[in-house]
Amino acid sequence: MSTSEHVVTLLTRAGCGACTPAREQLLILCEEFGLELTCIDVDEAASTDPELRAEFGDRLPVVLLDGREHSYWEVDEERLRSDLRK
Repeated sequence: MSTSEHVVTLLTRAGCGACTPAREQLLILCEEFGLELTCIDVDEAASTDPELRAEFGDRLPVVLLDGREHSYWEVDEERLRSDLRK
């Protein structure tokens, strides 16, 4: 799988103190790999996808790589870089 096929998603919520730094870190990393970062507020998404908030809402921010949980509470940048190169 080339890097252009990867999807990086950040699950957040308004008022989350750790979410903004994680977003900034991921924006830089995604730009480096030529990827777009998708951000989803789990509280806003709960109206159509309540399972998202139920599963991840107590561990935000959560980084998803290709739809799977990659890290939470902080960006595991070294591991993410490695996985994006695969």
